[in-house]
Amino acid sequence: MQKTLKTEVFTSGVGLFSGEKVSIRIKPAPAESGIVFQRVDLPKKPLIPAQVQFVSDTHFCTRLKANEASVMTVEHILSALSACGIDNAHIEVDGPEIPVGDGSAKLFVQLLEQAGVEEQDSCKQYFSLSQPVFWTDGEIHLVALPNFEMRVSYTLHFPRSLLFRSQYFSLPIHRELYINEIASCRTFSFYEEIAPLIEKGLIKGGGLENALVIKGDQVLNPSGARYPDEMVRHKILDLIGDLSLIGGTLKAHIIAIRSGHTSNIAFAKTLQGFLLPEYQDEKTTTRVLNGV
Repeated sequence: MQKTLKTEVFTSGVGLFSGEKVSIRIKPAPAESGIVFQRVDLPKKPLIPAQVQFVSDTHFCTRLKANEASVMTVEHILSALSACGIDNAHIEVDGPEIPVGDGSAKLFVQLLEQAGVEEQDSCKQYFSLSQPVFWTDGEIHLVALPNFEMRVSYTLHFPRSLLFRSQYFSLPIHRELYINEIASCRTFSFYEEIAPLIEKGLIKGGGLENALVIKGDQVLNPSGARYPDEMVRHKILDLIGDLSLIGGTLKAHIIAIRSGHTSNIAFAKTLQGFLLPEYQDEKTTTRVLNGV
């Protein structure tokens, strides 16, 4: 069955790109309403649905925009909501972006655990595939294979980095596995790439407290990496959040090579033409073909 939160939860922090103090309030929402953001700091408090057609920018992060209102850095909170099985939530945002926390989804998982989960009366919507689907651009590849559940296998390849060069990780997306293996993995950047952006004021809220920074063969964070392959695990975290914008739980094995937000969203749009909606409860599974 569909799920929402039992009670609302609140947190505040810094925005990674704006450097501004921002806050969010995650609230329960009715069945069939999906995930919706609301910019409560703007006149008329506009709503921004978490759907792939509202993605307006994928440079450094995923940004959603409806009319003139937008919200940045939605991928981490969407990843946590999706992996924890939350179908419906209303997220009030006081500021231009979601708080970055420590650069992972750990903050949002903690908030969801604090709120608790409430089962609703409507059947959960799943999307399955009848055939493989792929998207490719140069050295970036994404493939979705029909499967009975969602699994992600990701290959990260940075040959110029002496630290990790290539990393691979694969797991089914179950709540407990996600919390234990993925949620705490932080966004990462190479020092040579991020330093000029900070100097230009494009990343005003970034630092070692909310990102893993790599220089040569060293991690600059005093505590080091949380996992030897934290970087590829974070890529899986991002991919889950971006693909959640299709609006349902995907039953497919996603194989990704060197993908990022731009390719994730392009792939999500490609997938929309192949998705077979299913409504499933404990006793039955109904597949809806061609709207019938």
